Amino acid sequence: MFDFFKKKKAPAYDVTNLSLKDLNVGFIFDYDMKSWVVKEVYKYDWGNNNFTSEYKVDSGDEVAFLHIADEGELEISLSKSIRISKIDEAITDEIEKNEKPPRKIHFNEELYFLEEDAAGYFRDLSKETEDWEALVSWEYLNDEATKVLSITQWDIRNIEASAGLILKEYQFSNIIPSE
Repeated sequence: MFDFFKKKKAPAYDVTNLSLKDLNVGFIFDYDMKSWVVKEVYKYDWGNNNFTSEYKVDSGDEVAFLHIADEGELEISLSKSIRISKIDEAITDEIEKNEKPPRKIHFNEELYFLEEDAAGYFRDLSKETEDWEALVSWEYLNDEATKVLSITQWDIRNIEASAGLILKEYQFSNIIPSE
């Protein structure tokens, strides 16, 4: 009853100037003529004070992962999970044998080149735990650097993949906070 008199905690963002860096669970934004809701928030620690963020987003008819790296300007990709076998049936064997995937990958009739590989740690900020999980990630780009293909190894047998698009910040609009 007396909640009215309690002082509300100020948000950690400027509500008059929201950007993708401000996203959190419940936020809504527009992209590609759809409204997307942030369902979960993840943080990656790549060492040397290098952190990136990822958001599980839902438009109602599809779920995707919005990955954001702030390297002076935002590096943004929107990807969907794919079965690793869709890339190449033998790719998991190659990773297990050589501890890395090939430098070039053919996927969906397009050639991708290894752009970056990194070992790091992952944390699901949507959960109450402080636990970080170790991972190794390989990122591939097509020749025009408009598409991304990622392979992530969590342990010897747990390997995931995603494919998506490289985007620009201006392609997103109408960012609305959860409250």
